[in-house]
Amino acid sequence: MTYFSVNLKMCIPLIAAVALSAPAVAQDRLAADLARYEQETDAVRKARALVKLGDDQIDEARKQLKAGDDVGSLHSLEQYRDEIQHVAEALKATGVDPEKKPAGYKELQISLRETIRHIDDLILTLPVDKRPFFREVRTDLVKTQNDLIDALFPRQPDRNPKKPNP
Repeated sequence: MTYFSVNLKMCIPLIAAVALSAPAVAQDRLAADLARYEQETDAVRKARALVKLGDDQIDEARKQLKAGDDVGSLHSLEQYRDEIQHVAEALKATGVDPEKKPAGYKELQISLRETIRHIDDLILTLPVDKRPFFREVRTDLVKTQNDLIDALFPRQPDRNPKKPNP
C-alpha cells in the first residue's frame, strides 16, 4: 500500500463524520436563532432576529415538502406568517415613525420580499390541487409586506396641486 491510499482510508471516516454532522449543526443554529427570537423583547431586535430565522424556516418548509410532508411544510409556512404578522404589529405598537426611523421595518420588508419569491418557487413545485393552501399563506405575507411599505413610505398629499385651467 502506498502512503496516499493509507491516508485516504484514514480520512474517509473523518469526511463521513463531517458530512453527517452538518445537518445537526444547521439544526443547532436554527434552535439557537429560534431561542434568540423568542427571548427578544425589543420589537426592532425581534424583527432582525426573525429576518435571520426566516430563511431557515423557509428552507425547512422546502425540505419537508421534498420529503413528502405537505402538511408539515404548510404548517411551517403558517408559523412563519404568524411570526411575521406578530412582529409587524409589535413594530407598529412602538409608536415610532417608520419614515423617520425605519429600523426593523426596512429589514423585515426586504426579507419578506425575498421570502415571497422563494414561496412562489415552492408553490410552482406543488401539484395544482395543493397550491391554494400555500397561496393563502403567500397572500397574507404580501398583505403584511404592503403594510410595511405603506408605513415606510406613507402617501402624502400632492404638495403642488395642479392649478385649474381658466
